[in-house]
Amino acid sequence: MAWVTGLGLLVLAYFLGSIPTGYLVAKAVQGIDIRQYGSGNTGATNVLRVVGKPAAIAVLLVDLTKGLLAVLGMGQLLPMVVTSSTVLNLSPWWITLAGLLAIVGHSKSIWLQWSGGKSAATGLGVLLAMAWPVGLGVALVFATTLAFSRIVSLGSMVAAVAAAVLMAMTQQPLPYTLIAIAGSLYVILRHRTNIDRLLSGTEPRLGSQSSHS
Repeated sequence: MAWVTGLGLLVLAYFLGSIPTGYLVAKAVQGIDIRQYGSGNTGATNVLRVVGKPAAIAVLLVDLTKGLLAVLGMGQLLPMVVTSSTVLNLSPWWITLAGLLAIVGHSKSIWLQWSGGKSAATGLGVLLAMAWPVGLGVALVFATTLAFSRIVSLGSMVAAVAAAVLMAMTQQPLPYTLIAIAGSLYVILRHRTNIDRLLSGTEPRLGSQSSHS
């Protein structure tokens, strides 16, 4: 039963991540399906360009919180409901899987026919819950890259790589380092169309009229 409980918590982590924040906010504010506008994804960047700044801030905060709660929930609930020492000894791995499923849930939401955002904000929430110094470092890297380039996608990808580097540099538990590496690759994969535009010089900058990020 201990393993079943752990798996149940992982399923909850996915469903938490899959809450389509951007879609719900855009529906509530403007009555639109955000997937039919701009880049077609439900992340805060597309909401910013299509719906506006207050809505985008709300989406960003909620998406970040989803990652936080998925990791903190697993870390807190697993010891409360499971007594098996074998399962509890694997706690870092359970926490890592919960974070990973929240990230996947955000970008592949069951409620939106497996579409969603690009997982940057939810991924940051996961990092903050796992190792807050790493999360803060990643946020600083993102903010610095964005300040100089004004390209959100570039900031997201640079920050994703920084997450893996900082996890290794600060000697975090192996599962945390592995999820940072996997998450970095996943975020970059989700940005492959942005990479094409970056290479061709057509990727829009923050504040421009185009909305492909």
